[in-house]
Amino acid sequence: MIETSKNLWKVGSIALISTLCLSSIPVEAQSSADSGADIFNIPENITMLGNSDPNVRRATATVNGAVITGTDVDQRLALILAANEQKISPEEEQRLRLQILRNLIDETLQIQEAAAQEMTVTQDEVDQTYNRLATQRFGRTPEEMKTYLASIGSSPASLKRQIEGELAWDRLLSRNVEPFINVASEEVDDLYDRLQESRGTAEYRLGEIYLSATPANKQQVFNNARQIVEQLQQGGSFVGYARQYSEASTAAVGGDLGWIRLAQLQNPQLETVAKDMSPGQLVGPIEIPGGFSILYLIDKRQVGMADPRDAVMSLKQISITLAKDATQAQAKAKVDAFSKAVDAIRGCGEADAAAAKIGADVVTNDQIRVRSLPDALQQALLKLNVGEATPPFGSVEEGVRVLMLCGRDDPQVDSGPTRDQLMNQMENERVNRRAQRYLRDLRRDAVIDYN
Repeated sequence: MIETSKNLWKVGSIALISTLCLSSIPVEAQSSADSGADIFNIPENITMLGNSDPNVRRATATVNGAVITGTDVDQRLALILAANEQKISPEEEQRLRLQILRNLIDETLQIQEAAAQEMTVTQDEVDQTYNRLATQRFGRTPEEMKTYLASIGSSPASLKRQIEGELAWDRLLSRNVEPFINVASEEVDDLYDRLQESRGTAEYRLGEIYLSATPANKQQVFNNARQIVEQLQQGGSFVGYARQYSEASTAAVGGDLGWIRLAQLQNPQLETVAKDMSPGQLVGPIEIPGGFSILYLIDKRQVGMADPRDAVMSLKQISITLAKDATQAQAKAKVDAFSKAVDAIRGCGEADAAAAKIGADVVTNDQIRVRSLPDALQQALLKLNVGEATPPFGSVEEGVRVLMLCGRDDPQVDSGPTRDQLMNQMENERVNRRAQRYLRDLRRDAVIDYN
């Protein structure tokens, strides 16, 4: 499914608590602004003449006269923490507060710009979206939603404020950006032909978190990146962290680069690292020119080729339980006997009766997609013929089981995107880039006072 470009800009708590269909648009990993420091002719060794530290300011600001309060930050923070369902360290909370303040500033600028161009979002529009979000995403009535938000330390006003910002930005992009984006049919044809020629080559779907660094703050940025990696390894949401911390243009879509060939990374070091990664693997921080990157391999495939992991299988799970107080020798003897009995089963037609004789349980599922199973099981199942079973797996606590293959529907060959889909992807990418410049200009012209 191809998203409209406007949806790529839904960032913050709504995006965190909503299920997004991530675009497959490959986007540049770094902004060209990363290489512009030389223009200012700044020496590497400098002496600061003041003690001002933006990190110790109170998280409040005035944006063109509109006040962002500490309560605004607190309530938005509560939404994000509730969405991620995990505790964070005080240092992590402080960094998150600073990012939320930046998001609120952008949100305020978007609302102000829409009002200046007589495209103000009405309260009725905000209320309709809020009510729809409450019922469709949370399964609550508006009153129940109000109670829930209060229970987590947030409020309907905070969520409605973000909705207003997103609707305003959608409206601005629809009038001021999208009509001026053009993709020539020749460009689409050229890309389509190159894709056809690349059938069979490897593609990677990568997530990225990019943090810029200078020689002066390199160690601090590295430490921050390492803390992010530790949080992710403990179960943190990569999409959530990418939206809040990444400085790459892909932050708006949770760091998702879409399906790319490694050469598109335009960085030999990242290419080398990504080539050796397995789906689900996280690597970083990786030092690159201008900063550090954290990579997460979402998936990989061969262009235009059917992925065996998309096969749908009919399986029987045959399992036994082990006594909690069994010795290692007793447990091994029972597992060996179980394995021998399974080997003697001649196909799924005999599985139920044979399992009953050895006191095993049988569960049948005719619609298991291979890629939904753990990687080790995927590899074992793809090597089986119908009627064969995997080696036993499990533990004393969970029991021991095997999966027997009863049928398999192989996936159809993916013909790749159509020309219309490629046209949409290219348009979305260009809208996304233009939108970034638009927001950057709003920031540049704004009068912002920090308290």
